[in-house]
Amino acid sequence: MKRQNQSSVVEFILLGFSNFPKLQEQVFGVFLVVYLVTLMGNAIIIVIISLEQSLHVPLYLFLQNLSVVDMGISVVIMPVMLVILSTEKMRISTVGCFAQMYFILLFGVTECFLLGAMAFDRFAAICHPLSYPVIVNKMIFMKLVTFSWVSGITVATVQTTWVFSFPFCGPNEINHLFCETPPVLELACADTFLFEIYAFTGTILTVIVPYLLILLSYVQILFAILKMPTTTGRQKAFSTCASHLTSVTLFYGTASMTYLQPKSGYSPETKKLMSLAYTLLTPLLNPLIYSLRNSEMKRALIKMWQRKVDLHTF
Repeated sequence: MKRQNQSSVVEFILLGFSNFPKLQEQVFGVFLVVYLVTLMGNAIIIVIISLEQSLHVPLYLFLQNLSVVDMGISVVIMPVMLVILSTEKMRISTVGCFAQMYFILLFGVTECFLLGAMAFDRFAAICHPLSYPVIVNKMIFMKLVTFSWVSGITVATVQTTWVFSFPFCGPNEINHLFCETPPVLELACADTFLFEIYAFTGTILTVIVPYLLILLSYVQILFAILKMPTTTGRQKAFSTCASHLTSVTLFYGTASMTYLQPKSGYSPETKKLMSLAYTLLTPLLNPLIYSLRNSEMKRALIKMWQRKVDLHTF
């Protein structure tokens, strides 16, 4: 885009669903409930795993980190979306937009690698059960978690800094629900071709490559499950894998469609709905997917509830 003038944009306007004012009024209450349920569900998982010693194993510690990420995404995005839905538009400073984009990228990339690490954990547990304590020991777990968070921080720092190094000289209306990279980049008054190549390559490395590795892990897991002698063992393994695969498909599928699409690939409204899928639905559904289908999590929750009841009784 050719630079129009030298005036610098100091704030942006998030348009949200301004084309559908009646829809905003109806959706506000739904989004508020979704936000509160998301915070509560992920907070419960974090607390249960923190307090229950029997859950201090890689499978649940990975899940605890995933809940921290999901809470982070919700806190960064949902309050802004609720303001937009209640006022139709929202003004956000360039600093605020920078911060929101930074944390969306940080938590998003971290979740990509955490889901990959969880697939590796399931692969080791099901395909190599006898060697599992050695393959996924405390040191390996710490390395995988650290790598996930450091990758998120690195990508967020490089990409957000690069985006906001471009001049923004008007217009300043972002036709989106929050400060996500693609819609903000459309307002830059400079040639962004080099950045788009970097962003496309980065998305391949942080989204598609981990996703393919996850699929490869699950192909081997599937063969291992089919060889199990007992029906109970197969059902338990399938249950664990189904939870993770559901989360992976929902998150990776919508995230890749958002960041790998060409500029003219989808309408702005379609892009907003796809962004909602991985920023709103995934954090909401992950606690339900992992806790309701997991007997150990349910037992730990019941045990904590009984302790609370006993304390109040005595």
